[in-house]
Amino acid sequence: MEYIKRDIDLLVLEVSKNYSAVIITGPRQVGKTTTLRRLLGQERRFVSLDNKENRQLAQTDPELFLSLNPAPVIIDEVQYAPELFPYIKMEIDNGVPPGSYLMTGSQMYQLMKLAGESLAGRVAILRMLGLSQHEIYGCGKCLPFAVNLKELQKRVPYGNPTDVRGQFERIWSGSLPAHISGKHSNRDVFYSSYIDSYIDRDIKDMVYLKDEYLFRDFVRAAACRAGEMLNIHAIATDVGVSDETAKTWLGYMEKSGVIFYLRPFSNNLLNRTIKKAPKLYFFDTGLVAYLTKYSSPEILMNGAINGAILENYVVSEIIKTYTNNGLPYYAHYYRDIDNKEIDIILESDGELHPIEIKKTASPQTELVNAFKVLDKASIPRGVGAVICTKKELSALDKGAMIVPVWAI
Repeated sequence: MEYIKRDIDLLVLEVSKNYSAVIITGPRQVGKTTTLRRLLGQERRFVSLDNKENRQLAQTDPELFLSLNPAPVIIDEVQYAPELFPYIKMEIDNGVPPGSYLMTGSQMYQLMKLAGESLAGRVAILRMLGLSQHEIYGCGKCLPFAVNLKELQKRVPYGNPTDVRGQFERIWSGSLPAHISGKHSNRDVFYSSYIDSYIDRDIKDMVYLKDEYLFRDFVRAAACRAGEMLNIHAIATDVGVSDETAKTWLGYMEKSGVIFYLRPFSNNLLNRTIKKAPKLYFFDTGLVAYLTKYSSPEILMNGAINGAILENYVVSEIIKTYTNNGLPYYAHYYRDIDNKEIDIILESDGELHPIEIKKTASPQTELVNAFKVLDKASIPRGVGAVICTKKELSALDKGAMIVPVWAI
């Protein structure tokens, strides 16, 4: 098994020299603990709250727990014992050095809320997702994705060109390190075990489940609609639960980092916008392919969801380029009552950059016709892009770049 260097490594090392407490949060099994132990584990004690005895002590006597596990220390799955945070705060206020408390947690939103309440101004919170295609297949520096010729030309040498078949191999294989590294080579067994672990360790901590298999079916129903506008009623109907239950379960999936949303772009000058549902995406397309029962990249490439899962992959890869640099991203989608659509609108440096995502290797100018609707917005429209399976960086015209998926 080979360790895959992470794009966030340098950022982790930097903030650990500036903050006494650092939390790396993100979905289960994306490599948070492995990264911390590889980068900084030689210098400090490691303790996991997945261990029930450690967890109970941290919850019932946090002061004693910290005395038994003094800084510098790595505390794994710290969301299980938020009781530790006030005592860590006292240690920081008493002057412990930078990097004293390095923590991980897989329940992202809960952990960020709890840490923000107790450690405000004292903790650096980094978000870590699954492996990016740059980490798996590329090289060199990780750059935030920008729709700009000079920036795109900078990133091209760091990518690894592939054709449409190779791109769908990447989509089908997913982004979870334990599978990609070869530690767990049987993909189906790995993802089946991943779902079991996710339900046992994350979902059961948030809600009582009468029927675990029903929740598994629910996750699959959601995966069948990845890349689509969210339709809670349709997902609920598929598995025979109420709309309210479906809404609650989707909330848990979002909080634990399995899914995310793009919200619709709205602007008071674009009054024909449909201001309704967000679009639903999964952070790992390998999980989507497994749940929707696509047994090979070739079948997925020609299957009914090929466009939706390609879109899901592109959106998640763009987001990773920002989170791996510790940067926020401002991304939306657009759809109006005239059925004009824009897959992604990136807001950057005071401009809106529209992006269309298509499986084609020969994009045509009609793909960017909808970009013109943004000319009425109060924020100026910048250069747009078609992200597709063409192998080379190119352009449709001066206002629209052609970007290969592998170059994200």
